[in-house]
Amino acid sequence: MFTLIINGDVFAPKHLGKKDILIAGDRIVALEDKIDQSCLPGEVRVVNAERHNVVPGFIDNHVHIIGGGGEGSYRTRTPELMLSQATTAGVTTIVGVIGTDGTTRTMPDLIAKAKGLEEEGITCFVHTGSYQVPVKSLTGSIQSDLILIDKIIGVGEIAISDHRSSQPTVQELIRLTSEARVGGMLSGKGGIVNIHVGDSRQKLDLLEKIAEKSDIPLAQFMPTHINRNPYLFEAGIAYAKKGGRVDFTTSTIPKFLAEGEIKCSQALSRMLAEGIELSQITFTSDAQASLPDFDENGNLIGLKLGDIRSLFKEVRDAIMDEGLALETAIQVITKNPAKALKLIQKGEIEVGKDADIVLLDDRLDIDTVIARGQVMVEKGEVLVKGTFE
Repeated sequence: MFTLIINGDVFAPKHLGKKDILIAGDRIVALEDKIDQSCLPGEVRVVNAERHNVVPGFIDNHVHIIGGGGEGSYRTRTPELMLSQATTAGVTTIVGVIGTDGTTRTMPDLIAKAKGLEEEGITCFVHTGSYQVPVKSLTGSIQSDLILIDKIIGVGEIAISDHRSSQPTVQELIRLTSEARVGGMLSGKGGIVNIHVGDSRQKLDLLEKIAEKSDIPLAQFMPTHINRNPYLFEAGIAYAKKGGRVDFTTSTIPKFLAEGEIKCSQALSRMLAEGIELSQITFTSDAQASLPDFDENGNLIGLKLGDIRSLFKEVRDAIMDEGLALETAIQVITKNPAKALKLIQKGEIEVGKDADIVLLDDRLDIDTVIARGQVMVEKGEVLVKGTFE
C-alpha cells in the first residue's frame, strides 16, 4: 500500500515549498512537485496537506520510558510512557534512559519496553546505564553493549554536579567515555554520553577537565538540563562556544521558571544570539521523569511529572513568541538529534529515509502523525493505540 501526501508546504527541515511525498512501506520513495496518483499500482491512501506545514517526525532523545523518580520513596515512582502520549505529541523516535534509580529500573526492562514501543509502531532506542558510575551495563561492558545490542546507542544519563550523583572522578568519566566512543565507532553508532547536570556550582567543570586532560572531544557528551538555572545556562553558552553540545529540558513547572529556570524557547533564542551554531542545540522532554523540588538542605519538598507534550510546545513557542523561523526551530527536535546520535534514517524528509512525518495546521498545532509509514494520528484523532490503552 502507498501513502501519498499532497499539497503540503514541506520543511525537510529546510523549506522546500509545496511538494508531494510518496511513502511505500516504511520509507519515503518520492518527493516531487507533483506526483500522479493514477500512475501508482494498487491501493493508495491520500493525505491532503493543503494549508499544512509538513515536517519530519520529532525525536525525543531523553525519555524515561519505564518511568523514573522515586526520590520521595516507592510511592513516587513514575509511570511508564504509553504509545499515544508520544504520537499525539508528534514524537516518532525516542531514546529511553534510566535516571536516579538504577536498582529497580534495569537494562533488560528498558530494552523490553523499547521493543514493545517499536512493536506498537514507533522507533525506540536506549542508552546503557543510569545516574551511577560504574555503569551497570547489560553485558558487563559499555563497549560490548554498544557493539552487540542493536537497541543500545549511547550511555547515560550519567549524573554530575548533583547531590544524587555518584560523584564520578575525571578519570572515571574519561574511561567510561572512551569505551562509549570506541564502541560507537565499531558499531556505527553515536556512542554519545548523556550527562545529567544538576544544580551544583561545579556546573560543567568536569566535562571541560576531561577535554583538557584527554583526547576526547566535548562533542562526545550531550549534557542536558542546561536551562535549569541562570548560572548553568551561562556556563552552557561558554561550553558551547568551545564546541560542546547543549540540551535543554522542555518539561517544567511555573515554580521552577519563577526561581530562575530558563524557558527553552527563550534559551534557544539567546543561544543563537550568542553566535552558537544551531547544530549544537537540542531539546528533550525528560518525559515520565519526576521533577523533584529540593530545599537548600537537599530535602524533597515537591514532585511533578515530565510531559512529552512539552517538546513541541517549546519549539512552537520559539516560533510564535521568539520570532524564529519554523525551519530553524524545528531542527532542535529533528535533524540535530539525528546527526548527534547518528540516526541516519531519521530527522529529515528525504527519499530513502524513514517515513516519519508530522503535519502542522496553520496555527502550528499537531494535526497528523505518521511513524514508519503508518498513520498513527489523523486530524487529531488517535488511530493506533498502545496495547493496554
